[in-house]
Amino acid sequence: MENQTTLTEFILRGLDSDPQMQIFLFLVFLVIYLITLGGNIVIMVVIRADSHLHTPMYFFLFHLSFVDICYSSVTVPNALRNFLAVHKTISVNGCIVQMFFILLSAGAEALILSAMSYDRYAAICDPLRYMERMSKGICVLLVSGAWTIGFFHALLNTIFTSKLCFCGPNEINHFSCELPPLLQLACTDTLTNQVVLLTSFVTFASSAFLLNLISYIHIISTVLRIRSAEGRHKAFSTFSSHLIVVGLLYLTGFLQYTKPSSHLVAAFYSVVPPLINPIIYSLRNQEIKTALRKVVGRKLFPLIYI
Repeated sequence: MENQTTLTEFILRGLDSDPQMQIFLFLVFLVIYLITLGGNIVIMVVIRADSHLHTPMYFFLFHLSFVDICYSSVTVPNALRNFLAVHKTISVNGCIVQMFFILLSAGAEALILSAMSYDRYAAICDPLRYMERMSKGICVLLVSGAWTIGFFHALLNTIFTSKLCFCGPNEINHFSCELPPLLQLACTDTLTNQVVLLTSFVTFASSAFLLNLISYIHIISTVLRIRSAEGRHKAFSTFSSHLIVVGLLYLTGFLQYTKPSSHLVAAFYSVVPPLINPIIYSLRNQEIKTALRKVVGRKLFPLIYI
């Protein structure tokens, strides 16, 4: 079908139109973005550098940090530019491309988190067969599958969005190109797009959510059967960080797609999870903190670690 797009660009209204507030928001988002990049890069470097962390759980955490970097880099740099720009615009094609990478990154993150929940289920509920269940080949397959499914989920919605005609209002009440606000601006009928979005989202999200839920039910049931309080605490600590991260992702994602007109929700959904994830995993994980001290120690005092 011939592309009927008549508009050449959209206006991203962002969070606030006050010039002074724009500068403040620029500084806030810049600090958040730098912390997000720094925190996730540190986790990736520490996992790669410490052989004790070359396990399935940290393999998934490495890729989760990479996804968080990708997701933040899709939305925040353009938002920073628009905070200081007079004309806060993005081309129609550029907006659709950004939407594709948002869907891809968010989808891959949800499925990687599901793989991590299955990893914790295997470690706590079936420890004797853990290495068989979570072999290197299976871990690579799970991560590859997360990116592949996320890619087709994003591609399907992008193809149908690219066929829409945008000829009327061109203001998006967000600082990034999410799919629901784009559908609101289309001049042509969006019923097919809404059906595709709803079907793919429900299928995709419900599958990932059910995998998490089933894993957590088995984990909690196993933990409650542990007799010693110390044993229960140790078992719970191994997946509590993951539980917090998953809860944050699904809560913000649900609010984003049920309240697409909320600027605050859009900002929270786009920038907070990638920022919080490395903080949660580093502060609540003794192995990460120990490995970080060792890596820093090797750089500052290399003779001690010879």
